[in-house]
Amino acid sequence: MASRTFHGIPREKILWNPSIDPETCIGCGECLDVCANGVFKLSASSGKVTVVDPMNCVVLCDKCAQLCPVQAITFPDKDATQKLLVQLFHSRNQSSSDENGSENPTSTIELL
Repeated sequence: MASRTFHGIPREKILWNPSIDPETCIGCGECLDVCANGVFKLSASSGKVTVVDPMNCVVLCDKCAQLCPVQAITFPDKDATQKLLVQLFHSRNQSSSDENGSENPTSTIELL
């Protein structure tokens, strides 16, 4: 299976995924309704939502946290993640230009 990427950056290098506070979660399922990527699952035993596939989370998307009525979902700092993405993107471009012996045109990551 091919590695997931975000604008050519391996997804596992981007630490963007939700965390759910099990003490705060009320199991309402709002996050399940808004996220179609299989990031969450409702636990039958606890009645709470858990993160089951964090790498499926769309980088910089935090709609689930915005809709959570009890603010049980948190993410890493968005500004810090954007800065990391820029660094990784430039590093990737530098590696490409070093391998090809030529410079690549500068591209822009479209941020949410």
